[in-house]
Amino acid sequence: MISLNRFAGSVSALLKGLGVTLNYIVHPKRVVTREYPENRETLTFPERFRGQVVMPHDENNDHNCTACTLCEKACPNGSISILTTKNIASKRVLGQFVYRLSSCTLCNLCIEACPFDAIRMGHGFEMAGYTREELDLILNKKEGR
Repeated sequence: MISLNRFAGSVSALLKGLGVTLNYIVHPKRVVTREYPENRETLTFPERFRGQVVMPHDENNDHNCTACTLCEKACPNGSISILTTKNIASKRVLGQFVYRLSSCTLCNLCIEACPFDAIRMGHGFEMAGYTREELDLILNKKEGR
């Protein structure tokens, strides 16, 4: 008796799904599927979408990173490496901000740990590559600010 109820439920779910498909065939204007890659230019994402980590720069190519390494410590799997250098006044400054996209889980913990809003989650989603070296990114554009 129990297996008969389970079978009837499964058939009901199957017919419901086929009904949705048939409805899309009969009324093609109601289809809500995004036709990616054809609509790549008009594709929009919600503001809360999390892509790869980016470091915003202003018009002078400056950024807010002070090389405090809080984001590096907050990263659960070591996707971020902060390589520091010293400037003329023997003050520690950012040398390179290395971001390994291949091991990043897009968890947003590094963004929340940064007290200076130096990094944020971008909207990039086409992040495939053929080798791991292609996915190792240097986020700062100029060394030693």
